[in-house]
Amino acid sequence: MDSIFHEKQEGSLCAQHCLNNLLQGEYFTPVDLSSIAHQLDEEERMRMAEGGMASEEYRTFLQQPSGNMDDSGFFSIQWFNLNSLLTGPELISDTYLALFLAQLQQEGYSIFVIRGNLPECEAEQILGIMRVQQQQRPRLIGEEEAQTKKRLQNSTVK
Repeated sequence: MDSIFHEKQEGSLCAQHCLNNLLQGEYFTPVDLSSIAHQLDEEERMRMAEGGMASEEYRTFLQQPSGNMDDSGFFSIQWFNLNSLLTGPELISDTYLALFLAQLQQEGYSIFVIRGNLPECEAEQILGIMRVQQQQRPRLIGEEEAQTKKRLQNSTVK
């Protein structure tokens, strides 16, 4: 177990410790995450300004605190379940992530950690400027079809 990096919690820097533990090394400092959050804030400000700097939405946005970090150590990260058996990506809350990973591990699934520089993608750029809220959980492929068949069978039996 000595070969597994485990950064001990100090202060309320949960995002830093989570990322460093996930990446298995001391990759991020509080200053790094603060810098990233400020960059995200600036990107969001520029995108909001595209709608007009005199708009009510833009003025309201400028008065709000950062949604990407605060002085308590909060840092916003979004997680997704990219299971190829789902009809689309599933947004996973920070709260549910640990439970989800524990469940996968208990069910015998392998969990892989990817290290290194990954190629940038459009999804990463979009997530860098806005928070995503999932309206409907994706279903397993074939699940909707099976439910429709079952409803049809039940309606013809009556």
